[in-house]
Amino acid sequence: MFLTAALYQFVSLPDHALLRDPLFEFCQARGIKGTLLLAAEGINGTIAGPEAGVRELLAHLRADPRLARLAHKESWSDKEPFYRLKVKLKKEIVTLGVDGIDPNRMAGQYVRPQDWNQLIQDPDLVLIDTRNDYEVQVGTFEGAINPETRSFSQLPQWVEKEMQPGGRLAERDGRKPRVAMFCTGGIRCEKSTAFMRTKGFEEVFHLEGGILKYLETVPAEHSTWNGECFVFDERVSVGHDLQPGHFQLCRSCRHPLSDEDKQSPLFQDGVSCPRCHDSLTPEQRRKFSERQRQMALARARGERHIGVPRGRKTSDN
Repeated sequence: MFLTAALYQFVSLPDHALLRDPLFEFCQARGIKGTLLLAAEGINGTIAGPEAGVRELLAHLRADPRLARLAHKESWSDKEPFYRLKVKLKKEIVTLGVDGIDPNRMAGQYVRPQDWNQLIQDPDLVLIDTRNDYEVQVGTFEGAINPETRSFSQLPQWVEKEMQPGGRLAERDGRKPRVAMFCTGGIRCEKSTAFMRTKGFEEVFHLEGGILKYLETVPAEHSTWNGECFVFDERVSVGHDLQPGHFQLCRSCRHPLSDEDKQSPLFQDGVSCPRCHDSLTPEQRRKFSERQRQMALARARGERHIGVPRGRKTSDN
C-alpha cells in the first residue's frame, strides 16, 4: 500500500531555492515520488510512497518552525500513484497571477466540512467552484457555478466580469453578495477568497480542507456532492471515503475520461480521446502509439513501464 499526502502551507520562505536539493534527496532516499512546489510564499504538493517514508517527510518539514502548521490530507492506494519525483521552484505555489495577495492575512472564513451543507443551502449565497472546467465536469456540489476556466489564473477575469451590473457577483441593493468558494484541497480557495476580499466582498467563505476533506468526513447519505473529485495523480478521481473512482486519464492531453468517453470512436487507448483527437499531429500520434505498444509489452512481461510520460502539459492550477 502507498500513502498519498496532499500538503500545503502559505508562509514566507525567502530561502526556498536553497531547500530544493536537500528536499529532493530526502524524498529520493525514502522512495517518495510526486511533485513538490517551493516559492517565496510557501510550499504545495502531492507525494506518495511507503508510509514510513511519507511520515518521515511530513515530520521533517514540520521540524522547520515556519512549516509547523503544514496542512496535509492523506489517502491510500494499492498502486503507485506517481512515477517520478519533482521538486520545483515557482513564483507562486498556486498561480493566480495577481500581485499583493496574502492568504495569511486576507483569506476568507473557514467552514468545516460538517457545516458546509447548511451554509450552501442559503439561496442568496453565490457558490463558486474555483477549479478548472475539466475538473468540474467530473463532479461538483449541487448549485455550484462553474466559471469554465482553463487555469486558475483566469478566475480573476471571470470575477471582474461577473461583478458588472447583471452579473452573478454584482451588488444587490447596494451590497455585495455572500460568496462561498471551494477547491480540491483548500489551497486555491485560500488565494481566491483573499482575492475576493481585495475586491470588496466582506462575507467570503471557503471549505476547510477542500473537497477531499468533505468526501472523507461527510457520509455519502448526507452529501450534496455529485460525481467524483478529480485528483492530480494516477488515481484520476476519488469518491466518498476517498475511494478510487471510475475515471481514466488520457495519456495525450491529461484530461479525465468517463466510460462514455472511452466508448467514442475517437478514443484510442494511450493515444487520443474525443477532446484531443483532432489536435494531434501525425508525429505525436506515432509517438504515443509506440509508447502504448511498449507499455503493453512491459505488462506482458510482468514489468512496470517506468517511463510513462505525462503527455502534453495540463495546468494543475
